[in-house]
Amino acid sequence: MRSALLSDLAELDGIEVITTCDARLPAPANVNQVVRISQEDDVWQSWGDCIAQADALWPIAPESSGALLRLSELAISHNKVLLGSTPQAVKVASSKLATIRLLASAGLSVVPTFILAEWQPNQSDTWVAKPDDGAGCLDTGYFKNPSSLMDWMQQGRQATHVIQPYIKGEPASLSMLCEQGQAWLMSCNRQRISLRSVSQKSGKFSYAGSELNGMAQYWHRFDEIAQAVAAAMPGLAGYVGVDVLVNDQDVHVLEVNPRLTTSYVGLHQAMAHNPAKLVLDLLYNHHFKWPRTISRNLVEAILDA
Repeated sequence: MRSALLSDLAELDGIEVITTCDARLPAPANVNQVVRISQEDDVWQSWGDCIAQADALWPIAPESSGALLRLSELAISHNKVLLGSTPQAVKVASSKLATIRLLASAGLSVVPTFILAEWQPNQSDTWVAKPDDGAGCLDTGYFKNPSSLMDWMQQGRQATHVIQPYIKGEPASLSMLCEQGQAWLMSCNRQRISLRSVSQKSGKFSYAGSELNGMAQYWHRFDEIAQAVAAAMPGLAGYVGVDVLVNDQDVHVLEVNPRLTTSYVGLHQAMAHNPAKLVLDLLYNHHFKWPRTISRNLVEAILDA
């Protein structure tokens, strides 16, 4: 994601980029200044120093452990332009439970989400449990019966994870731009998520990337969802991803990602437009105009194992 963003920014005039880099890894290309961070360094101090030098911050971070929220708040505290969602929107989106409750109250179709204390299992149901602030499929489990899920949750996950019914369908996502309650749909993506290591009691999910515009036949429905999500969460800004589950004509929202997602890697090619330019135009230009046409090219963004 970082490399794709840096490549897009390099195409734009008047942009100088500062980024950080793990000192053990090669420096990224298309950067004016690289700040190497070693294990001995205070990473938050380094990020704060970089933000102080810049005019704007484009954070690439997971919601987990409040990382994205803290970076967003740093930009605001330094009086810098935040090329992303407001801290308030990030805080809500960082909780799957809070997001689902908000979107359900706004009338969207969502996957029911519970904390352990509220969960009322049915012995015939299968379930999914995942970190409330997690990203990707990390520490996410599939369970064929409530007792297996309960055993797994009691291994230190009672206060950190949420529970959802397992609903069969096509995992998908949409990539959109947002600003002040408005949304512009950029691509409709099929997610490569598989259920693996399935035993008699449980299994695990694996994420291997996405196929941009692999769900383009749902463009109109995904656009309706994009508009509704943006209206319900007006603090969303810049690039936003929304994970959904498609079951025939039913589309259920799973979560909102107020940051770059893996799909950004292939977005430039999928749209035949520079998405970073669109974000900057949207957040800097009071007379932003969406391109008359964008392509819906099929592009694969595959994660290496």
